[in-house]
Amino acid sequence: MFQAKMPTLLEALEEKYGFGGQRDKLDEALVSIFVPKLPPRLSVPELLILNDCNIDKAGEPEDLRRKCCTVKELDLAQNKLENWEEVFGILSHMPRVEFVNLSLNRLGGPIELSPPCKMDRLRSLVLNNTKLEWYGVETLLRLLPVLEELHLSLNEYTHVLIDTIVDDGYETETTTDESCCDDTTCQQCQQEEQTHSSRGQKRSASECSLYKKTEAHPGVKKLHLTGNHISQWSEICRVGRLFPNLEALVLADCPIKSLCPPEDNSDEEHSSSTSSPPTKTESHEHFKNLTLLNLSNAKIDSWDDIDRLARFPVLKNLRVQCWPLWDKCDSTEHERRQLLIARLPKINILNGGDVIGSVEREDAERSFIRYYLDKPESDRPDRYFELVAVHGKLDPLVNIDLRPERRVKITFTYGDTSEERSVDVYRTVVDLKSRLERIVGLPASKMRLFYVDQDLRDLQGLEEMKYPHKRLYSYNIRSGDEIIIDQKH
Repeated sequence: MFQAKMPTLLEALEEKYGFGGQRDKLDEALVSIFVPKLPPRLSVPELLILNDCNIDKAGEPEDLRRKCCTVKELDLAQNKLENWEEVFGILSHMPRVEFVNLSLNRLGGPIELSPPCKMDRLRSLVLNNTKLEWYGVETLLRLLPVLEELHLSLNEYTHVLIDTIVDDGYETETTTDESCCDDTTCQQCQQEEQTHSSRGQKRSASECSLYKKTEAHPGVKKLHLTGNHISQWSEICRVGRLFPNLEALVLADCPIKSLCPPEDNSDEEHSSSTSSPPTKTESHEHFKNLTLLNLSNAKIDSWDDIDRLARFPVLKNLRVQCWPLWDKCDSTEHERRQLLIARLPKINILNGGDVIGSVEREDAERSFIRYYLDKPESDRPDRYFELVAVHGKLDPLVNIDLRPERRVKITFTYGDTSEERSVDVYRTVVDLKSRLERIVGLPASKMRLFYVDQDLRDLQGLEEMKYPHKRLYSYNIRSGDEIIIDQKH
């Protein structure tokens, strides 16, 4: 079956920007025109976008180097790249590149470069939906010393199979494989490491000994893991140890069940293997610089996790939308926001809203105190007592019902006949007419109604009730008022 040839990056570049043949066309023109040294059509912009062009290779190195030496941002999303050596071949000809998007390329395989190619300017790398294995991530971190922003969304990760050299104490299996040497460049070790799928399998002993040799990367400040299948906070803690200076972490659409520290989730692992209980680890221990956290669409259903978020030392911007916890709350969206603000004293921006001001925060804290006034003391969180110490023990708000009285007694007059009846003020005018039909024997379509306020009878007289869908309470009807029924002529 015939298969069309995939273009190289160079060919796609020439097709988009008109390289080749353009000067010949200018020479054949009958009209003399000024041609600048680098015509706009023949220069490559600093932002080079070649997404969805079926690119699978780099192309001629010399031409690529000459034409792409000024590129700073490169978008190659949704192409046919599969070989990391080809990717680094492209990037090596772009010495000024700082941002690269390789999303939706099939780059899940190993990164084998000989010799290794370090990128000393690349600061942002987007690898969404590439299915890149964690050992590939580890290799990239060694090759990108100034990397600041990394996107690994939609890569089907269930575990974070990468770690720093520090022994964390909560490996699935913590015994070291004696057959594995300490040399991370050992070919046998590398082959063994690459045989394991790092998206869905648990760590084996040999994998643990290899992954623990990963050094922390101090440069990465922003990490996106949206849409992966990671459910345990202990896995996210690995991310915190790997990136100690992390400032923004996006975990939207990840089924995180709880922010419970690892030891709280792993009683079975420690029950018989140790004689003393494990050391307590706080959820925020590895996130001392984190200012933004997105946990929208997590599977969290406990207020305890909100209290854990309150202990993150510098967290200011938080998203916690669409949690199962909110379905359990018997409160409006505004009341829920107040409860969150009161529990999270350090948060300045909640769910993408406006900056929380001092007035809104104080109102939320006072509302929080009143919310728990009627609750048993055992149900009151520690935050309640902290806020009582600040604002005092407040009195409950007086519940003032401003809704109109539901039923009133009205005098209905038709001709010489008057009759007092009880009326639901939430009925509409047309509904009232239909109910008066059997009383006065007049079709609703032939009926006119006039409202008479008992206190303003002499000042404003009659007010015709001409709008059929207007509710009676909108006339400020009270018991003792009158409605006059007249026939249309």
